[in-house]
Amino acid sequence: MISVSNKSGVEKLASALRARGVELVATQGTSDFLKDKGIECDEISDFTGLPELMEGRVKTLHPKIHGGILAKRDNDTHCQALEEHDIFPIDLVVVNLYPFVDFVRENEDEDTCLDNIDIGGVAMIRSAAKNYQHVVVATDPKDYQLILNDIDVHNGAVTQSLRKRLAANAFSLTATYDANISGWFMGHNKGDDDFPARMSLSGSLDRILQYGENPHQKAALYNTGDHAFGIVNARQIQGTPLSYNAVLDGDAGLQIVADYPEPCVAIIKHTNPCGVACADSVEDAYLRAYASDKDSAFGGCVVLNRRVDVKLARIIMKKFTVLIVAPSFEHDALTYLSEFEKLRVIATGELPEVKAPFWEKRSLSGGFLVQNHDILQVSADDIEIVTERGPTERELQDLLFAFNVSRYVTSNAIVYAKDMATVAISGGQASRIDAARSAIYKANLMGEALEEPQNLLKNSVVASDGFFPFADSLIAAADAGVTAVIQPGGSVRDEEVIAAADDRAIAMVFTKQRHFRH
Repeated sequence: MISVSNKSGVEKLASALRARGVELVATQGTSDFLKDKGIECDEISDFTGLPELMEGRVKTLHPKIHGGILAKRDNDTHCQALEEHDIFPIDLVVVNLYPFVDFVRENEDEDTCLDNIDIGGVAMIRSAAKNYQHVVVATDPKDYQLILNDIDVHNGAVTQSLRKRLAANAFSLTATYDANISGWFMGHNKGDDDFPARMSLSGSLDRILQYGENPHQKAALYNTGDHAFGIVNARQIQGTPLSYNAVLDGDAGLQIVADYPEPCVAIIKHTNPCGVACADSVEDAYLRAYASDKDSAFGGCVVLNRRVDVKLARIIMKKFTVLIVAPSFEHDALTYLSEFEKLRVIATGELPEVKAPFWEKRSLSGGFLVQNHDILQVSADDIEIVTERGPTERELQDLLFAFNVSRYVTSNAIVYAKDMATVAISGGQASRIDAARSAIYKANLMGEALEEPQNLLKNSVVASDGFFPFADSLIAAADAGVTAVIQPGGSVRDEEVIAAADDRAIAMVFTKQRHFRH
């Protein structure tokens, strides 16, 4: 029984099966395809004695199909039922499903999307997989040659070990397919605060990774198929196989640079940005992002939202870099980068103008957490000026930039910025004052290392992902040269912090929104 949406490889399979004396039955679309190729097969309507009904909605949901698949060949009662009702046993089921995810990504009409939910195909796959001891099920063109090889080696039979493996793949496919449909229903028909009573985590194996967080750990990347944007859907052009950490770093950087319409570069280390900058050119954005923390950038991941040319590629590779992610690369740039055999180069394609919201899932022992992805970007309309002096236009631009970057930094997060570029970043500290001081220390080291030493934090701004519980963090920032502050506010000591800012003629704004990240 053959019913495939993806016709890849099916001509070769069908021809090989016919050459081995196997009779073929196919649904109309697949039958027409095979007959055009000169391959003999019966149409499903001739096999069942009924035409396809209701515009093709009902064609394989028939006892002659499912009886032929589900019958146990070693059960006398089953075999008697086959004979009494003139049902032919079906020994091989070759089915792949309507590409629901691809379809709904390009279509918004609900009725049309519903029509592209495969019912009969899923039912046949499940029936065949359940009866794997007697029936072989193939759901992927990659399965075809495995089956043919087994048939040739084992005198027309397929081994139980391969049958069982194909059955496991089949149930994984239907689970993923149903999870994608369920996700579409939840996204299409729910309010933002609705959480379903059941949630499935399912995906298709995309690749085995080089290793996990550490070389002694094994890891793999799975694609859920329900999100077009992200590193999982990008194309690796060259380099060693991706590791678990490289995937995380690449995706973290991609989330940052996709926020900005102007040229933007993020340099990532251990999922945290060590430098982020926007500029008139992507080259300038890279140089300024790198200048934010040259030490941490060593061995980092560089993510850009613009095409990479050979000039920029040469600049980036002056420093040790393990991964470059960009929408695309000029031919000459790829030729140059190919000299660095281990360097991973990934092309994402054009980034979306607006990132679609999605649910983040994090595994726990015995369960998982789910939350909306933090896509909140604070604008000038969202802030409250709480000090005697309001921010200048330049300060406000930098404040918003720094605060929006802070949502990608592990809490407690402190981000110093100037002219749409980070100057210093500190994250993952247990106390906010430690985060503020750590970033100041790093900025001072960078400033002292320049040919003409300078205070890099002078006239910069600072963002905090959470409120200042005490005035100490603000005072430390002010002493370092900061002129404006952005923070959520909401501390019982807000008045104390505001007074400290006024005493130093610092502008401070509250967002009333925080950006914790754990």
